[in-house]
Amino acid sequence: MTDRIGIMGGTFDPIHNGHLLTAEYVRDACRLVKILFIPAANSPFKLEKKVAPAHDRLAMTRLAVADNPYFEASDIEMCRRGVSYTSDTIDELHRQFGRRATFFFITGADAINALPSWHASEHLLASCHFIAATRQGTKLDMAHLREAFGSLCERHIHQLTTPELEISSTEIRARIRAGRSVRYMLPAAVADYIKKEGLYR
Repeated sequence: MTDRIGIMGGTFDPIHNGHLLTAEYVRDACRLVKILFIPAANSPFKLEKKVAPAHDRLAMTRLAVADNPYFEASDIEMCRRGVSYTSDTIDELHRQFGRRATFFFITGADAINALPSWHASEHLLASCHFIAATRQGTKLDMAHLREAFGSLCERHIHQLTTPELEISSTEIRARIRAGRSVRYMLPAAVADYIKKEGLYR
């Protein structure tokens, strides 16, 4: 029997309580042995956007997950040059863990609807499962996904309704720039790090 390992990928600029709540809810509901949080070094979706330095985003992720024994921050994309394609990351994880692990990539339904446009998307979907954390107002477009991936999407894409916690990294950055409170929006240790390093000012 293989270990079921979750993956939370993203820019994490910064990581916030919405990410953590979704991850814990999915971990419990889907019986995952652990979840790897993988900050993107160079996200293909944000190459033209300014983001906090990779080392700061990794440090904040480590602080955010430190108190959960099922969570682990990974620098796998920070150690790889070039664009941080998810398909390359999954391939590397398969090399590291071998046959003892099955991977479940956790993301929003909107991102999965756009999966056909991802780099090496068919290879990626064949290499891991996707868990669509669905919320009110966003549904999986299964007709579109079937057209792109055929029956593979039925076997490797799973839906799970998760609690709604309307927090965004964009809003957090804007509030910090405006000198407003971000208390309870992200872990206290992350907020302290942002203040100490002068991020998002």
